[in-house]
Amino acid sequence: MDRETRLKRLGYRAWHRGTKEADLLIGGFFDAHAATWTDAEITLFEALLEEQNVDIMAWAMGTQAVPDRWAGTVMAALKTLNYVPIAE
Repeated sequence: MDRETRLKRLGYRAWHRGTKEADLLIGGFFDAHAATWTDAEITLFEALLEEQNVDIMAWAMGTQAVPDRWAGTVMAALKTLNYVPIAE
């Protein structure tokens, strides 16, 4: 599958996680970073989306240690949390 199609599918999966909180965190992260990802980072994010939302959110917020498998540039960017839109 080509890169554009892969990213469209990932975007849908990132924004349709089942809870509003997960949608904002994971979908917002996707929107903020996906355009600059390498093919390896896209593959890593695809695999990350197979994890449970509560685990991804806990790793991003620092309430649970990040498993070695997910340590790297994608998780470091996810942990910044500066991409989550906050309504005023």
